Amino acid sequence: MMCCGVGCLTSCQGSGNADAEKPAEDSTAVTANVDEVDRLEAINRFLVDSIGKQYAPGEVCIPCVQVIGTEQQDPSAVLVWGDFWVYNYNVAGDTLKMVSGGSHPGLMCLQSLDNGYVVTGFEQVADGSDFLPSAKRLFGIKFDEFQKVNSDQEKREEARARSIADYVKANELPYKYYQDYGWPAIEIPVK
Repeated sequence: MMCCGVGCLTSCQGSGNADAEKPAEDSTAVTANVDEVDRLEAINRFLVDSIGKQYAPGEVCIPCVQVIGTEQQDPSAVLVWGDFWVYNYNVAGDTLKMVSGGSHPGLMCLQSLDNGYVVTGFEQVADGSDFLPSAKRLFGIKFDEFQKVNSDQEKREEARARSIADYVKANELPYKYYQDYGWPAIEIPVK
């Protein structure tokens, strides 16, 4: 499934072969960190509002983002390649019980506005037999890094636990565990 706007199809065309973002200069390091946080907030909002709602509903939706690469298109436009996951949970006491979710790797187009970033387009990797060719096309020279991240279940679960811990802390929630159906509950790491 693809849910990418015309703006993204136009501005993202052929971007899969672009080089990764260059390291920030010392004088711009602080700005780069603030921009990165703003970008992740925009990506998380998009995943919750647009992707999370495509699954069976839960009481809580927590995305997990593993950024593969970024590219500044111009001062206000940024491309972000990533392995994007969405998890919907119901609450049972102090435990988040997963009810639905899934993987949505691909390329997001972000636009900088006065109040932060907004996702203006998203092209995701296709399912089934089209997965590999579409991933190679979208990620371009970043494909090997994507493959490494996407295939590492242990690191993905670590990233998921960090995302849950960040969400619980940021929202001052009392949850202590998360649980997938049929598996034991896992303690949410304390940050």
